[in-house]
Amino acid sequence: MKHIKLTLVLVSLFSLTSLAQKNKKDSLLKNEINLFMDKWHLFATNADTLFFEMMAPNGVYIGTDKTEIWKRDEFKKWAMPFFKRKSAWDFKAIKRNIYFSDDKKYAWFDEQLDTWMGVCQSSGVLKRKGKTWQIEHYQLSVTLPNEVTKDFIKLVKDYEKK
Repeated sequence: MKHIKLTLVLVSLFSLTSLAQKNKKDSLLKNEINLFMDKWHLFATNADTLFFEMMAPNGVYIGTDKTEIWKRDEFKKWAMPFFKRKSAWDFKAIKRNIYFSDDKKYAWFDEQLDTWMGVCQSSGVLKRKGKTWQIEHYQLSVTLPNEVTKDFIKLVKDYEKK
């Protein structure tokens, strides 16, 4: 009986140690991704074209307009006039949640951003490439209070009639 109790205690300790190591690794990876994404947003703030290099060559950017669905190089071509200014756009993360695939080769996130449009939300998928990450998919959305949805729908319909 003592051996069974000792075995259970050792298994429990091993499990707790493994869980602590996993949590520490996840925490380090989350910090890495937070820095990566903050840097990406900062490149846009500073109109630095390294912004585009942080996206995968086939990476997708979906903007707030229904026509804005681009692969990286199409997006770069569209956005270059903004990057010729002092600042392309200035998005700052207010809150970000990060998740991982079991093998840690992929991460996905959702974030709330402070922008000139008010609070926006975005989500994205990142892929590990060597020692860094690349943005495979990014979608930006303007937030809309539920109470004004009907007014918003009417505004869009009226706009599209023109």
